[in-house]
Amino acid sequence: MNQKHFTGSLELKAIDDTGMFEGYASVFGVQDSDGDVIMKGAFKNTIAKAKETGRMPKMLLQHDIRNLVGKYTDIQEDDNGLFVKGRVIMETQQGRETFALLKEGILDAMSVGFNIPPGGASGMRGLMIEEVDLMEISLVTFGANPQALITSVKCIKDFERLLRDAGYSRKEATAIASHGYKAASDQSDSEAEALEATRTLLNKLKGYS
Repeated sequence: MNQKHFTGSLELKAIDDTGMFEGYASVFGVQDSDGDVIMKGAFKNTIAKAKETGRMPKMLLQHDIRNLVGKYTDIQEDDNGLFVKGRVIMETQQGRETFALLKEGILDAMSVGFNIPPGGASGMRGLMIEEVDLMEISLVTFGANPQALITSVKCIKDFERLLRDAGYSRKEATAIASHGYKAASDQSDSEAEALEATRTLLNKLKGYS
């Protein structure tokens, strides 16, 4: 088998403390830095196998098998490319560090690592890749495909908008969503006052959920 990596840039619209994200790990019909092109249908067999066995491709950092940083919960093909959903594991030190780099936009590329089975590609210098055995999808430092984008991340901004709808100012909503009620309140508030304020907040939000 011919083992390859195919890289693509990653754009984070937003991210929250759960580390959830979704987007395209690979886009069809676009040349990578080696001149290779992944064709629609290339991931079909891999996806079928993953759904049958429940074993998703690994989420690695820099294609290093020692650096597992999260898990993919869904992978599927559409007309655009390979669409994935996953979560960086915040319960690990490596996951928290990866999250910080993603949030700041420093870690901004993805790369799929796969084997090409016999007959899965044609061409010499620039391969037309029609079938792959997908092993892992890495978060990497450099990417070559600007069209492979993360399109949505479970976002703290959604909660901020909910708070704004409930009557809080922009500053208050941002502080509460990021750090809890005490961050937006007078620091002299007692724990009992903070608890009561939290209960009031939850009651306000019931009608907006």
